Amino acid sequence: MLDIVDNSIRAGATEIHIYIEEDPDADLFRVEISDNGEGMDAEMIKNAVDPFFTSKHEKRVGLGLPLLAQAAREGGGTFELDSETGKGTRLSATFQWGHPDRKPVGDVDGTVKLLKFSHPEISFVYTYTKKEEE
Repeated sequence: MLDIVDNSIRAGATEIHIYIEEDPDADLFRVEISDNGEGMDAEMIKNAVDPFFTSKHEKRVGLGLPLLAQAAREGGGTFELDSETGKGTRLSATFQWGHPDRKPVGDVDGTVKLLKFSHPEISFVYTYTKKEEE
């Protein structure tokens, strides 16, 4: 998640939304990150999940989006990336909640707190929803 949010920060975002939903009964785990950064053109969107493509001049590879897309597929889910130049970017990764290959979530609350502390100039909107198993 840090690498994905770093992309938003580098794209000049002043507002970043992080939405996480867990619904065991629907076998759903979803992560959605959106920003109001500079966005991407169609060519950049097409190349964004290629690990050998990066817009960062000091790096030769870009692994954040490709690894997230791969993790979603391996976890029985999907990956979507929508962006428009000048309007920002939205990505959504879904996973089957109970899939044995779904990666562990980690300390999302701590990560968001770190981001807010490290970047006070950016408005972070964090929403976490967990439906209890019935």
